[in-house]
Parts: sequence; C-alpha cells; structure tokens
Amino acid sequence: MTEGEIRAPRADAARNRDQLLTVATRVFASADADAEPSMRAIAREAGVGIATLYRHFPSRESLVDAVYRGQVVRLTAGARELLGDLPPAAAMRRWMDLFGDWIATKNGMLDTLLAMIESGEIAHARTRTELLAAITTILDAGRAAGDLRSDVLAEDIAASLIGIYTVMPRPEREAQAARLLDLLMDGLRPTARPA
Repeated sequence: MTEGEIRAPRADAARNRDQLLTVATRVFASADADAEPSMRAIAREAGVGIATLYRHFPSRESLVDAVYRGQVVRLTAGARELLGDLPPAAAMRRWMDLFGDWIATKNGMLDTLLAMIESGEIAHARTRTELLAAITTILDAGRAAGDLRSDVLAEDIAASLIGIYTVMPRPEREAQAARLLDLLMDGLRPTARPA
C-alpha cells in the first residue's frame, strides 16, 4: 500500500462498527438520565468484546461523538426523506418524533455530551443551525402546499419541541408527549378564514 492510500475496513469490522453505533444509540436512548451506560454494557449488548468496542471507539467521547453526529444526520436527512414520502404537515409530525428520539438519546449520554460541548469538541451552534434548517425545509414545503402556517418560525418549533420533551421525557411519558405534539401540529395548520 502506498503512502496516500487508505485501506477500507474489512466487512466484519464495518459490521461491528455499525452494530456498536446502533446498539449504543438504543442503549443511550433507553438509559436512566442519572447514570450513563458503561462502555462494557454497550459492548455486551452489541455482542462484541470490550476490546472490539475500544478498537472502533477509543474513548467514551469518540463513541458519544459518533452517536450524536449520526442522530443529527438522521434529523437533517430525515426532513428531506420525509418530504419525499409524505405531505408536509405529516412530514413535520413524523420529524417531531425523530426529534424526540434524538432528545432521548442525548439524555442517555448527557454528562459526556455537555463536557464535550464545553470543551469545544462538539459545536452546539452548528448543530442548532443544521436542525433549524431541517425544520425550515419542512416549513417551506408546508407553506407552499398551504398546509402549514406562514407565520411560524423554525425557532418556534424547536423551542416547543424542547419544552415538550423536557417536561414529558421518553419513554415514561411518551403517550402524553404524543398528545402535546398533536396539539402543536393543530396550531401549525392554517385556520380557515370566515366567508
């Protein structure tokens, strides 16, 4: 192999990495907010040894970073994908559920994540910009289709979602959170003008 070449990971190594990310995301999302899951518990749940986990993610921070970035990509790409499959209002409501998944995942790795944001390892402002752009994409499509109000800002929706998921954390309050999201959606639809 020459100096400029980068060897692609073996298929089993790539599968292990993907499996670790999938499992870590699920474990973080279902974790008690008071205690982050151990790296050993994540490796065990993924069916790999702790050495395999550390080979892919040499530190808790590297795993948290990969999970966090994966969730942000899921939200930003999800906006476009949902609009490809659903009318804008339905896409917005489904995107709200994806946002809830992201919040639940963040809560399971919150201590590490906050330390990484404070140290500058994760650019919180950039993430906020990307998420607001995703919401705006759906809002713009909804305005053009006439099924979302024209006076709502992406910041309004983000603040509402953060509020709902802060007071109604998943999974223990999921049904009530869903009702509040439906009420929020009712407020996002344009009202019919009297004749």
